[in-house]
Amino acid sequence: MDLMEYKAREYFEAFGIPGPKGFVVGDLAELEGKVIDYPCMVKAQAPVGGRGKAGGIRPAGDAAELRAACRAILGMDIKGRKVKKALITAQVRPAREWYLAIALDRAAKTPLVIFSPAGGMEIEEAARTQPGTIVKLNLDPVFGLRSYAATYLLSKAGIDPKYAPQFRDLLGRLHRLFHEGDCLLAEINPLAVAGDGTLQALDAKVTVDDSALYRHPELLAFRDEVEDNPLVAEGRKAGVLFIPCDPAGTVTVISNGSGMIMSSIDVLAKNGLAVGAALDLGGGATAGRVGETVRIALSDPGAKAVFINIFGGITRCDEVAAGVGDFMDRHGTGKPVVVRFEGTNKEKGVEILNSLNRDNVVFVDGLYEGVEALAKGRGAP
Repeated sequence: MDLMEYKAREYFEAFGIPGPKGFVVGDLAELEGKVIDYPCMVKAQAPVGGRGKAGGIRPAGDAAELRAACRAILGMDIKGRKVKKALITAQVRPAREWYLAIALDRAAKTPLVIFSPAGGMEIEEAARTQPGTIVKLNLDPVFGLRSYAATYLLSKAGIDPKYAPQFRDLLGRLHRLFHEGDCLLAEINPLAVAGDGTLQALDAKVTVDDSALYRHPELLAFRDEVEDNPLVAEGRKAGVLFIPCDPAGTVTVISNGSGMIMSSIDVLAKNGLAVGAALDLGGGATAGRVGETVRIALSDPGAKAVFINIFGGITRCDEVAAGVGDFMDRHGTGKPVVVRFEGTNKEKGVEILNSLNRDNVVFVDGLYEGVEALAKGRGAP
Protein backbone atom coordinates (compact mmCIF):
# COMPACT_ATOMS: atom_id res chain seq x y z
CA MET A 1 0.00 0.00 0.00
CA ASP A 2 1.42 3.36 -1.08
CA LEU A 3 0.84 6.14 1.45
CA MET A 4 0.17 9.68 0.31
CA GLU A 5 2.84 12.14 1.31
CA TYR A 6 0.92 13.69 4.18
CA LYS A 7 0.34 10.25 5.71
CA ALA A 8 3.98 9.29 5.15
CA ARG A 9 5.00 12.53 6.87
CA GLU A 10 3.00 11.47 9.91
CA TYR A 11 5.18 8.37 10.02
CA PHE A 12 8.29 10.50 9.62
CA GLU A 13 7.25 12.76 12.48
CA ALA A 14 6.49 9.77 14.71
CA PHE A 15 10.06 8.56 14.25
CA GLY A 16 11.62 12.01 14.62
CA ILE A 17 12.73 12.47 11.01
CA PRO A 18 13.05 16.26 10.47
CA GLY A 19 11.12 18.05 7.76
CA PRO A 20 9.02 21.16 7.13
CA LYS A 21 5.68 21.30 8.93
CA GLY A 22 2.45 21.44 6.96
CA PHE A 23 -1.26 20.80 6.82
CA VAL A 24 -3.73 19.26 4.38
CA VAL A 25 -6.78 20.84 2.73
CA GLY A 26 -9.54 19.32 0.64
CA ASP A 27 -11.04 22.61 -0.59
CA LEU A 28 -10.34 26.34 -0.53
CA ALA A 29 -12.62 26.94 2.45
CA GLU A 30 -10.23 24.99 4.65
CA LEU A 31 -7.57 27.67 4.13
CA GLU A 32 -9.55 30.09 6.26
CA GLY A 33 -7.97 30.74 9.65
CA LYS A 34 -4.75 28.89 8.85
CA VAL A 35 -1.46 30.45 9.89
CA ILE A 36 0.79 30.22 6.85
CA ASP A 37 4.44 31.18 6.49
CA TYR A 38 5.15 32.46 3.00
CA PRO A 39 6.67 31.45 0.70
CA CYS A 40 5.14 27.98 0.83
CA MET A 41 4.69 24.90 -1.36
CA VAL A 42 1.39 23.35 -2.48
CA LYS A 43 1.70 19.63 -3.22
CA ALA A 44 -0.92 17.37 -4.79
CA GLN A 45 -1.68 14.30 -2.69
CA ALA A 46 -1.86 11.23 -4.91
CA PRO A 47 -0.19 7.83 -4.41
CA VAL A 48 1.87 8.14 -7.61
CA GLY A 49 5.23 9.53 -8.60
CA GLY A 50 5.93 12.35 -11.05
CA ARG A 51 3.72 14.92 -9.33
CA GLY A 52 6.17 17.73 -9.99
CA LYS A 53 6.43 17.04 -13.72
CA ALA A 54 2.62 16.85 -13.92
CA GLY A 55 2.23 20.31 -12.37
CA GLY A 56 1.11 18.95 -9.02
CA ILE A 57 3.74 20.82 -6.97
CA ARG A 58 3.62 24.63 -7.03
CA PRO A 59 5.13 27.49 -5.01
CA ALA A 60 3.04 30.29 -3.51
CA GLY A 61 4.41 33.62 -2.36
CA ASP A 62 1.23 35.09 -0.90
CA ALA A 63 -2.42 34.30 -0.15
CA ALA A 64 -3.61 34.95 -3.70
CA GLU A 65 -0.98 32.65 -5.20
CA LEU A 66 -1.80 30.01 -2.58
CA ARG A 67 -5.48 29.99 -3.48
CA ALA A 68 -4.64 29.89 -7.20
CA ALA A 69 -2.28 26.93 -6.67
CA CYS A 70 -4.85 25.03 -4.59
CA ARG A 71 -7.55 25.73 -7.17
CA ALA A 72 -5.33 24.35 -9.93
CA ILE A 73 -4.21 21.26 -8.01
CA LEU A 74 -7.40 20.11 -6.30
CA GLY A 75 -9.34 17.95 -8.73
CA MET A 76 -6.49 17.52 -11.22
CA ASP A 77 -5.73 14.07 -12.66
CA ILE A 78 -2.25 12.62 -12.19
CA LYS A 79 -1.68 9.29 -13.91
CA GLY A 80 -5.31 8.36 -13.54
CA ARG A 81 -5.63 9.39 -9.89
CA LYS A 82 -7.84 12.33 -8.98
CA VAL A 83 -6.31 14.75 -6.48
CA LYS A 84 -8.66 15.21 -3.51
CA LYS A 85 -6.22 16.80 -1.07
CA ALA A 86 -3.32 19.23 -1.18
CA LEU A 87 -0.46 19.45 1.30
CA ILE A 88 0.82 22.94 2.16
CA THR A 89 4.28 23.22 3.69
CA ALA A 90 6.90 25.88 4.29
CA GLN A 91 9.23 26.39 1.35
CA VAL A 92 12.83 25.29 1.92
CA ARG A 93 15.56 26.36 -0.48
CA PRO A 94 18.25 23.70 -0.04
CA ALA A 95 21.90 24.22 -0.78
CA ARG A 96 22.01 20.62 -2.02
CA GLU A 97 19.56 17.79 -2.60
CA TRP A 98 20.36 14.16 -1.79
CA TYR A 99 18.44 10.94 -2.16
CA LEU A 100 18.00 8.37 0.61
CA ALA A 101 15.82 5.28 0.73
CA ILE A 102 15.52 1.86 2.30
CA ALA A 103 13.77 -0.73 0.13
CA LEU A 104 13.19 -4.45 0.27
CA ASP A 105 15.69 -6.17 -2.02
CA ARG A 106 13.63 -9.18 -3.09
CA ALA A 107 16.54 -10.90 -4.81
CA ALA A 108 18.85 -10.66 -1.78
CA LYS A 109 15.92 -10.96 0.70
CA THR A 110 17.33 -8.11 2.78
CA PRO A 111 16.67 -4.39 3.30
CA LEU A 112 18.69 -2.29 0.87
CA VAL A 113 19.90 1.25 1.64
CA ILE A 114 20.15 3.46 -1.46
CA PHE A 115 21.91 6.82 -1.29
CA SER A 116 22.90 9.42 -3.86
CA PRO A 117 24.16 13.03 -3.77
CA ALA A 118 21.95 13.67 -6.84
CA GLY A 119 18.46 13.91 -5.38
CA GLY A 120 15.20 15.56 -6.36
CA MET A 121 13.96 15.14 -9.91
CA GLU A 122 17.57 14.46 -10.96
CA ILE A 123 17.66 11.01 -9.36
CA GLU A 124 16.09 9.25 -12.35
CA GLU A 125 18.53 10.93 -14.73
CA ALA A 126 21.44 10.07 -12.42
CA ALA A 127 20.35 6.43 -12.29
CA ARG A 128 20.29 6.33 -16.09
CA THR A 129 23.39 8.30 -17.01
CA GLN A 130 25.59 8.21 -13.88
CA PRO A 131 24.86 4.96 -12.02
CA GLY A 132 28.17 5.35 -10.21
CA THR A 133 26.70 8.23 -8.18
CA ILE A 134 24.24 5.85 -6.52
CA VAL A 135 25.54 3.90 -3.52
CA LYS A 136 23.82 0.76 -2.28
CA LEU A 137 24.26 -1.23 0.90
CA ASN A 138 22.42 -4.44 1.81
CA LEU A 139 21.66 -4.78 5.51
CA ASP A 140 22.00 -8.07 7.34
CA PRO A 141 18.47 -8.99 8.50
CA VAL A 142 19.89 -10.29 11.80
CA PHE A 143 22.29 -7.48 12.72
CA GLY A 144 20.34 -4.69 11.00
CA LEU A 145 21.89 -1.25 10.52
CA ARG A 146 25.52 -1.22 11.67
CA SER A 147 27.29 1.87 12.99
CA TYR A 148 29.65 2.13 10.00
CA ALA A 149 26.82 2.30 7.41
CA ALA A 150 26.43 6.10 7.40
CA THR A 151 30.17 6.73 7.12
CA TYR A 152 30.45 4.17 4.33
CA LEU A 153 27.61 5.71 2.29
CA LEU A 154 28.93 9.27 2.61
CA SER A 155 32.48 8.19 1.82
CA LYS A 156 31.46 6.25 -1.30
CA ALA A 157 29.40 9.24 -2.46
CA GLY A 158 32.31 11.64 -1.91
CA ILE A 159 30.52 13.73 0.73
CA ASP A 160 32.23 15.64 3.54
CA PRO A 161 32.31 13.44 6.70
CA LYS A 162 31.18 16.44 8.78
CA TYR A 163 27.62 15.38 7.92
CA ALA A 164 28.16 11.90 9.38
CA PRO A 165 26.69 12.44 12.90
CA GLN A 166 23.31 13.81 11.83
CA PHE A 167 23.19 11.56 8.75
CA ARG A 168 23.78 8.53 10.98
CA ASP A 169 20.98 9.62 13.28
CA LEU A 170 18.56 10.24 10.40
CA LEU A 171 19.44 6.92 8.73
CA GLY A 172 18.84 5.11 12.01
CA ARG A 173 15.40 6.68 12.34
CA LEU A 174 14.53 5.78 8.76
CA HIS A 175 15.63 2.20 9.41
CA ARG A 176 13.43 1.98 12.51
CA LEU A 177 10.49 3.31 10.48
CA PHE A 178 11.15 0.74 7.74
CA HIS A 179 11.32 -2.14 10.22
CA GLU A 180 8.59 -1.21 12.70
CA GLY A 181 6.28 0.14 10.00
CA ASP A 182 6.43 -3.13 7.98
CA CYS A 183 7.60 -1.18 4.95
CA LEU A 184 8.62 -2.30 1.51
CA LEU A 185 9.97 1.21 0.82
CA ALA A 186 10.79 4.27 2.92
CA GLU A 187 12.13 7.06 0.72
CA ILE A 188 13.28 10.65 1.18
CA ASN A 189 13.60 12.54 -2.09
CA PRO A 190 14.91 15.08 -1.80
CA LEU A 191 16.85 14.93 1.43
CA ALA A 192 17.71 18.62 1.67
CA VAL A 193 20.97 20.04 2.94
CA ALA A 194 19.87 23.45 4.22
CA GLY A 195 22.09 26.53 4.16
CA ASP A 196 23.00 25.98 7.81
CA GLY A 197 24.06 22.38 7.09
CA THR A 198 21.06 20.68 8.68
CA LEU A 199 19.28 17.81 6.92
CA GLN A 200 15.55 17.86 6.23
CA ALA A 201 13.20 15.45 4.48
CA LEU A 202 11.41 17.61 1.91
CA ASP A 203 9.35 14.71 0.60
CA ALA A 204 8.24 11.41 2.08
CA LYS A 205 7.28 8.20 0.34
CA VAL A 206 6.28 5.06 2.22
CA THR A 207 5.01 1.73 0.92
CA VAL A 208 3.65 -0.66 3.54
CA ASP A 209 3.42 -4.41 3.00
CA ASP A 210 -0.27 -5.25 2.41
CA SER A 211 0.18 -8.51 4.31
CA ALA A 212 1.09 -6.55 7.46
CA LEU A 213 -1.75 -4.04 7.39
CA TYR A 214 -3.62 -5.94 10.10
CA ARG A 215 -0.96 -4.65 12.48
CA HIS A 216 -1.73 -1.05 11.48
CA PRO A 217 -5.47 -0.44 11.92
CA GLU A 218 -5.04 3.28 11.25
CA LEU A 219 -3.84 2.43 7.74
CA LEU A 220 -6.82 0.17 7.07
CA ALA A 221 -9.12 3.13 7.67
CA PHE A 222 -6.88 5.38 5.54
CA ARG A 223 -6.93 2.87 2.67
CA ASP A 224 -10.72 2.89 2.46
CA GLU A 225 -10.80 6.68 2.79
CA VAL A 226 -8.54 7.37 -0.18
CA GLU A 227 -9.67 4.59 -2.52
CA ASP A 228 -10.98 6.12 -5.77
CA ASN A 229 -12.93 3.09 -6.96
CA PRO A 230 -15.75 2.17 -4.55
CA LEU A 231 -15.88 -1.36 -5.97
CA VAL A 232 -12.37 -2.00 -4.65
CA ALA A 233 -13.61 -1.27 -1.13
CA GLU A 234 -16.77 -3.33 -1.70
CA GLY A 235 -14.69 -6.27 -2.85
CA ARG A 236 -12.44 -5.97 0.19
CA LYS A 237 -15.47 -6.12 2.51
CA ALA A 238 -16.69 -9.21 0.66
CA GLY A 239 -13.31 -10.89 1.02
CA VAL A 240 -12.34 -10.68 -2.67
CA LEU A 241 -9.79 -8.62 -4.56
CA PHE A 242 -11.24 -6.22 -7.15
CA ILE A 243 -8.62 -5.30 -9.75
CA PRO A 244 -9.43 -2.46 -12.21
CA CYS A 245 -7.97 -3.19 -15.65
CA ASP A 246 -8.86 -1.49 -18.95
CA PRO A 247 -11.27 1.46 -18.47
CA ALA A 248 -12.71 0.67 -21.91
CA GLY A 249 -13.14 -3.04 -21.15
CA THR A 250 -16.61 -4.61 -21.24
CA VAL A 251 -15.90 -8.06 -19.80
CA THR A 252 -15.35 -8.71 -16.09
CA VAL A 253 -13.38 -11.81 -15.09
CA ILE A 254 -13.98 -13.74 -11.86
CA SER A 255 -11.38 -16.36 -11.00
CA ASN A 256 -9.27 -17.77 -8.17
CA GLY A 257 -5.58 -17.00 -8.38
CA SER A 258 -3.46 -14.54 -10.34
CA GLY A 259 -2.38 -17.16 -12.90
CA MET A 260 -5.96 -18.03 -13.81
CA ILE A 261 -6.87 -14.35 -14.01
CA MET A 262 -3.92 -13.47 -16.25
CA SER A 263 -4.50 -16.40 -18.62
CA SER A 264 -8.18 -15.44 -18.90
CA ILE A 265 -7.31 -11.82 -19.69
CA ASP A 266 -4.68 -12.86 -22.25
CA VAL A 267 -6.99 -15.20 -24.16
CA LEU A 268 -9.85 -12.70 -24.09
CA ALA A 269 -7.53 -9.99 -25.42
CA LYS A 270 -6.34 -12.23 -28.27
CA ASN A 271 -9.98 -12.59 -29.27
CA GLY A 272 -10.62 -8.85 -29.24
CA LEU A 273 -12.37 -8.67 -25.85
CA ALA A 274 -11.00 -6.16 -23.34
CA VAL A 275 -11.30 -6.83 -19.60
CA GLY A 276 -12.56 -3.91 -17.54
CA ALA A 277 -11.91 -5.53 -14.18
CA ALA A 278 -10.97 -8.82 -12.57
CA LEU A 279 -12.01 -10.25 -9.21
CA ASP A 280 -9.94 -12.81 -7.33
CA LEU A 281 -12.12 -15.08 -5.17
CA GLY A 282 -9.16 -16.56 -3.33
CA GLY A 283 -9.49 -20.02 -1.78
CA GLY A 284 -12.46 -21.67 -0.12
CA ALA A 285 -15.10 -19.31 -1.49
CA THR A 286 -18.65 -20.09 -0.33
CA ALA A 287 -21.83 -19.65 -2.35
CA GLY A 288 -22.50 -16.43 -0.44
CA ARG A 289 -19.14 -14.95 -1.35
CA VAL A 290 -19.50 -16.03 -4.99
CA GLY A 291 -22.97 -14.44 -5.24
CA GLU A 292 -21.69 -11.19 -3.74
CA THR A 293 -18.73 -11.27 -6.12
CA VAL A 294 -21.02 -11.61 -9.13
CA ARG A 295 -23.06 -8.66 -7.83
CA ILE A 296 -19.93 -6.51 -7.47
CA ALA A 297 -18.71 -7.56 -10.93
CA LEU A 298 -21.95 -6.49 -12.56
CA SER A 299 -22.02 -3.26 -10.54
CA ASP A 300 -19.14 -1.97 -12.66
CA PRO A 301 -20.81 0.48 -15.09
CA GLY A 302 -18.67 -0.79 -17.96
CA ALA A 303 -19.40 -4.50 -17.38
CA LYS A 304 -21.56 -5.97 -20.13
CA ALA A 305 -20.62 -9.61 -19.52
CA VAL A 306 -19.01 -11.74 -16.81
CA PHE A 307 -16.63 -14.64 -17.39
CA ILE A 308 -16.20 -16.97 -14.40
CA ASN A 309 -13.15 -19.23 -14.71
CA ILE A 310 -12.52 -21.41 -11.64
CA PHE A 311 -10.28 -24.31 -10.72
CA GLY A 312 -12.27 -26.16 -8.08
CA GLY A 313 -9.94 -27.28 -5.33
CA ILE A 314 -10.64 -25.72 -1.97
CA THR A 315 -13.25 -23.64 -3.78
CA ARG A 316 -15.84 -26.24 -4.81
CA CYS A 317 -17.58 -26.06 -8.17
CA ASP A 318 -21.02 -26.62 -6.63
CA GLU A 319 -20.46 -23.63 -4.32
CA VAL A 320 -19.61 -21.50 -7.37
CA ALA A 321 -22.73 -22.64 -9.20
CA ALA A 322 -24.89 -22.12 -6.10
CA GLY A 323 -23.48 -18.60 -5.74
CA VAL A 324 -24.39 -17.77 -9.35
CA GLY A 325 -27.87 -19.18 -8.75
CA ASP A 326 -28.26 -17.22 -5.52
CA PHE A 327 -27.37 -13.98 -7.32
CA MET A 328 -29.87 -14.74 -10.10
CA ASP A 329 -32.63 -15.46 -7.59
CA ARG A 330 -31.99 -12.26 -5.63
CA HIS A 331 -31.06 -9.78 -8.34
CA GLY A 332 -31.39 -11.31 -11.78
CA THR A 333 -29.71 -9.86 -14.85
CA GLY A 334 -29.98 -9.97 -18.58
CA LYS A 335 -26.23 -9.64 -18.98
CA PRO A 336 -24.37 -12.76 -20.13
CA VAL A 337 -22.63 -14.82 -17.43
CA VAL A 338 -20.32 -17.47 -18.89
CA VAL A 339 -19.11 -20.07 -16.39
CA ARG A 340 -16.26 -22.51 -16.69
CA PHE A 341 -14.98 -24.65 -13.83
CA GLU A 342 -13.01 -27.85 -13.29
CA GLY A 343 -12.36 -29.86 -10.17
CA THR A 344 -14.18 -30.72 -6.96
CA ASN A 345 -17.91 -31.40 -7.40
CA LYS A 346 -17.94 -30.30 -11.04
CA GLU A 347 -20.86 -32.57 -12.00
CA LYS A 348 -22.99 -31.27 -9.14
CA GLY A 349 -22.12 -27.70 -10.13
CA VAL A 350 -23.17 -28.30 -13.73
CA GLU A 351 -26.51 -29.70 -12.52
CA ILE A 352 -27.13 -26.57 -10.45
CA LEU A 353 -26.39 -24.27 -13.41
CA ASN A 354 -28.61 -26.29 -15.76
CA SER A 355 -31.46 -26.13 -13.25
CA LEU A 356 -31.40 -22.31 -13.34
CA ASN A 357 -33.02 -22.41 -16.78
CA ARG A 358 -31.67 -19.00 -17.75
CA ASP A 359 -30.58 -18.25 -21.31
CA ASN A 360 -27.96 -15.74 -20.20
CA VAL A 361 -26.10 -18.22 -17.93
CA VAL A 362 -23.87 -20.40 -20.10
CA PHE A 363 -21.67 -23.29 -18.91
CA VAL A 364 -18.61 -24.22 -20.99
CA ASP A 365 -16.01 -26.96 -20.58
CA GLY A 366 -12.84 -24.94 -21.15
CA LEU A 367 -11.19 -21.54 -21.15
CA TYR A 368 -11.13 -21.24 -24.94
CA GLU A 369 -14.75 -22.37 -25.21
CA GLY A 370 -15.71 -19.67 -22.70
CA VAL A 371 -13.91 -16.97 -24.62
CA GLU A 372 -15.45 -18.23 -27.85
CA ALA A 373 -18.92 -18.05 -26.30
CA LEU A 374 -18.32 -14.41 -25.37
CA ALA A 375 -16.79 -13.55 -28.72
CA LYS A 376 -19.54 -15.18 -30.80
CA GLY A 377 -22.41 -13.53 -29.05
CA ARG A 378 -23.74 -15.95 -26.47
CA GLY A 379 -21.96 -13.78 -23.99
CA ALA A 380 -20.89 -10.96 -26.23
CA PRO A 381 -21.12 -7.40 -24.90
